[in-house]
Amino acid sequence: MRYTYKTQGVCPRSISFDLDGDIVTDIHFDGGCPGNLKAVSKLVDGWTVDKIEEYLKGNTCGYKSTSCADQLALGVRAALDKEAAG
Repeated sequence: MRYTYKTQGVCPRSISFDLDGDIVTDIHFDGGCPGNLKAVSKLVDGWTVDKIEEYLKGNTCGYKSTSCADQLALGVRAALDKEAAG
């Protein structure tokens, strides 16, 4: 299923991705640093939600308390939790 997560505190406005069970694919950031975010999207494509959280959750950007990678981890967890809730 396709999800869109509205980000907070980062340059991209949203992150879209597909979730099949707990596998995340086809990640797209709307805005932000295109080169870096395309690379992050390719690197984690096919990872589980847990693995994305393990590697990316809590990463910060400069003075911010979050980052694009952290927002991705939050977004995929929110989507998985929504699916589990029915």
